[in-house]
Amino acid sequence: MIVNGRRHGAAWPLALVAALLLQSCGPRSAATGGETDRPPIKPVATIRELMDSTVDPAADGLWDSVATIASEAGVDRREPRTDAQWLAVRRHAMTLIEAMNLAMMEGRRAAPAGTKPGLGELSPRQIDDMIAANRPEFNSFALAVRDNAQKALAAIDRRDARALFTIGSDLDESCESCHVTFWYPNSARPGT
Repeated sequence: MIVNGRRHGAAWPLALVAALLLQSCGPRSAATGGETDRPPIKPVATIRELMDSTVDPAADGLWDSVATIASEAGVDRREPRTDAQWLAVRRHAMTLIEAMNLAMMEGRRAAPAGTKPGLGELSPRQIDDMIAANRPEFNSFALAVRDNAQKALAAIDRRDARALFTIGSDLDESCESCHVTFWYPNSARPGT
């Protein structure tokens, strides 16, 4: 066999076959049914902590990026205009997208131990029980938020402030639907 202008004997193909065999004996991924060398993923923050530290600031960053504010001084149309402003809003969208993946992780508790429920809220234990009993519904709400955040990302990449404003309303409805289902179920659902 000739490789890079040099003639190699029969030992070269044999070495290639040996290398391929050794590679096939290495760690396997979970997708192939074998063991994996990936580190275990363990939720540490509770849903409330994730919301306070990541989800709320990211969602607020999207909502606050576009607005029409009327005052005695006139009408202010707030929207990203510079590359830096669009980049900042894009970061909020990406953070919200990935935060929803984190929210759906099994084993994540509703709130830290000892947390007192807010006015009209269920206790953290009740929320945990509801999520455990209705995991597909909880995940569907997180997926809806993630999908709306992805739509926001697409609008941001197009630099379409009008679409971003419209998507903000859908995003708000997705968030509130989860809240009134799992945190304060005795409240009215959005759109009803």
